[in-house]
Amino acid sequence: MGFLSDIFKLKGKDELKEKIQKGALLLDVRSQEEYYSGHPAGSVNIPLSILPVEMDKFSKETPIVAVCESGARSGQAVHFLKSMGFEAYNGGGWRSFK
Repeated sequence: MGFLSDIFKLKGKDELKEKIQKGALLLDVRSQEEYYSGHPAGSVNIPLSILPVEMDKFSKETPIVAVCESGARSGQAVHFLKSMGFEAYNGGGWRSFK
């Protein structure tokens, strides 16, 4: 990881994949249409626009790795989830988790 990753405590893809293997939820926050056109195996689709009303489906005991197309929406999701007390990480683009 680089200098910025160290400053912002960003997790590497391998580390996030390991978290998923250990039980973290892989959350795809793209629209349903985007999700149905392709998504990582085992992921759950809750679009960013409805995340606030759907977050009761999550346990604060389970880490969440959020993905989207580029990392922007998943970054917003992670910010929101962390503000609500969840352990959440931005996985960036979903294709890295196929």
